[in-house]
Amino acid sequence: MRYRNPDPRHRRPSLWGVFRWAVLDRLTGRRKIAPPGPAAPFVDADLAVIHDETRDARLTWIGHASFLLQMCGINILLDPVFSERIGWLYPRHVAPGLTPSQLPPIDLLLISHSHYDHLDAASVAAIDKSATVIAPRGLARLFVRQGFSCVIELDWWDAVHVKSVEVTFVPARHWSKRTLFDTNRSLWGGYVIRGKSDQGGSTEETSIYFAGDTAWFDGFAEIGRRFRGLDAALLPIGGYEPGWFMKNNHLNPEQAGQAFLDCGARRLVPMHWGTLQLTDEPLLEPIDRLRTWWGRAGAAAADRILNQLAVGETLRISEGPD
Repeated sequence: MRYRNPDPRHRRPSLWGVFRWAVLDRLTGRRKIAPPGPAAPFVDADLAVIHDETRDARLTWIGHASFLLQMCGINILLDPVFSERIGWLYPRHVAPGLTPSQLPPIDLLLISHSHYDHLDAASVAAIDKSATVIAPRGLARLFVRQGFSCVIELDWWDAVHVKSVEVTFVPARHWSKRTLFDTNRSLWGGYVIRGKSDQGGSTEETSIYFAGDTAWFDGFAEIGRRFRGLDAALLPIGGYEPGWFMKNNHLNPEQAGQAFLDCGARRLVPMHWGTLQLTDEPLLEPIDRLRTWWGRAGAAAADRILNQLAVGETLRISEGPD
């Protein structure tokens, strides 16, 4: 079975398009690959906060699209990648914000899709096998082979309760592939995680939207309609150059800003920037463009918060802007 995107306008790259991007435009000089430049800032993780067992909602950026989400008394890993490089082409430009040995006991492991910068076998192998894995349809076998005993596959809009949270798998406009022969044989998407956490001394519902990898589609507004009052949206902002080739795969920073407004979240936490140079823009260009967009958004973003995290930094979801 091959899965399809929710947006009928989505087009997979043709063989000619791939050849033009990978070979022809390089040979003719039309493809301009910028030097990576400086990487995302790094801070030493506050391990006392990370190992604090209180139920307040907090989020630590490990780098790229990897996060430790702590809410409702449980520890959730999102697309963990600790490796020094992705394959042989893509070195990491900043160390991971947490190492496996620094993690608290992991209750839930959420994987958005099969691409190697989101599903890294070596990193998954470092996670204690007592964790519950939630993954898109078509990926369970990978985790069973790794020794996980509780693996749950979800389709779009499927929801499951695990311990004190509800996890819903939501659509994204993307694709999947790990080998030459498995294109779109597994699903892709994001997650909305909801539960009751301590916020400012009271117990309130916390809801986090983790988008995984996605290009622009109308689904952001639908996610906002189905999950009113999202506390934070973790949205990818990098991986967009050259635009003619990447527009069906990734958001650019301005599209990510509009996706944030459409889903109605209170906070925007940008990800997928500053760690790996997977496409042609320099590492810090995505966050610079997003901050420019934010400054121009004016009243549309007046009551919202942009949380630009350093790798290793922990954000308390209930706190106001810095």
